[in-house]
Amino acid sequence: MNLHDKEKQFLLQTYKRLPIEVDHADGVYIYGKDGKRYLDFLGGIAVNALGYNNARVKAAIMAQVNRYLHMSNMFYMDAQVDLAEMLCGLSGYSKVFLTNSGTEAIEGAIKIARKWGSKEKKTKLFALSNSFHGRTFGALSLTDRPKYRQGFEPFLPDVDHITFNSVEELQRKIDANTAGVFIEFIQGEGGVNVVSEEFVRELYSLKRKHRFLVVADEIQAGIYRTGKLFSFEHYGVHPDLVTVAKPIGGGLPLGGTLVDASLEQVLEYGTHGTTFGGNPVSCAAGLATLKELSEKHIDQHVTKIGNYFRQRLLEVKSRHDSLVSEVRGLGLMIGVEFKTECGEIVNRLMGNGILANCTNGNVIRLLPPLIIEQEHVDIFVDVLEKTVQATFPDAPVKEKSLQN
Repeated sequence: MNLHDKEKQFLLQTYKRLPIEVDHADGVYIYGKDGKRYLDFLGGIAVNALGYNNARVKAAIMAQVNRYLHMSNMFYMDAQVDLAEMLCGLSGYSKVFLTNSGTEAIEGAIKIARKWGSKEKKTKLFALSNSFHGRTFGALSLTDRPKYRQGFEPFLPDVDHITFNSVEELQRKIDANTAGVFIEFIQGEGGVNVVSEEFVRELYSLKRKHRFLVVADEIQAGIYRTGKLFSFEHYGVHPDLVTVAKPIGGGLPLGGTLVDASLEQVLEYGTHGTTFGGNPVSCAAGLATLKELSEKHIDQHVTKIGNYFRQRLLEVKSRHDSLVSEVRGLGLMIGVEFKTECGEIVNRLMGNGILANCTNGNVIRLLPPLIIEQEHVDIFVDVLEKTVQATFPDAPVKEKSLQN
């Protein structure tokens, strides 16, 4: 029985897997068992910030493995404390609760918002339309995507949604009963949608008036993905809570809920916990990842490469404006929106040795390792353009500018 058949027999069929049997991966490339090499512009869905096989992260993992793999959270663990110290130092937040994943970080933030709200006589939580916050029940209650929600009703009470970037609806729905607003400043699963500055300004104006918590979901957009540690930094605001995961563990399961100093005492002994959250091996990998990213000034690199990438993609849009409607995003979190379904384009890209992702039906989502160089961008853009032309041979193509 081959691997495909075994997977189908023994695992619940909840994933639409790519037809690749991975042999190994290194840098920004994945290698199949058939010997084919793939340039990875999905990055484990924003997890592999340092690409694959990073020496510093591997060494940190092995050093911790040789000490111990797991210890109950009843004990003090230096790997946890050192990671928390660096994460709080980089972010400016007071404390962090460590989890196994992003959805657990969201669950922790929901509990903090509810507990804080209970003392303030506030119960209502809001998220935005087209949002994605995870698949556990609290996170799913916030998530506003029918394909994930259908059949799992009823959800948590007192949870509602505000149309993305609708200032009018924000003003109409937020009131004195609001405990918290959960927001992805850049929606990933929803199609790389960037929240408007006007919306953020009004959100904080209402926060001053009604006094509620703002929770930034930075699970996909955080840890330098947009050229800053967190995407909300582009707006000059300071949310009360921040959820992180994906790249924070260097490829191992790890997440966290960061809290402002004013919320330090909301959760007390016994009111929240986890058996595996903050696993020492994951924390060791996370600390090495943060050190590598910060010491290499990856924020500057992401800004530079991200700007170049967007410019190259805008050139593709200008030549294929009958097919491409928009290029958007920040840093190395980029969406290319097509005027048609993009699944076939992504499949053909894979056939041509490039891995990307089609989200929201018609948006190619690009989340490459943060270590990509200009040469990798050029390879991707050249293959993308050839793939688009081959997929839509009858679509008009404008001549390249002489400046190119």
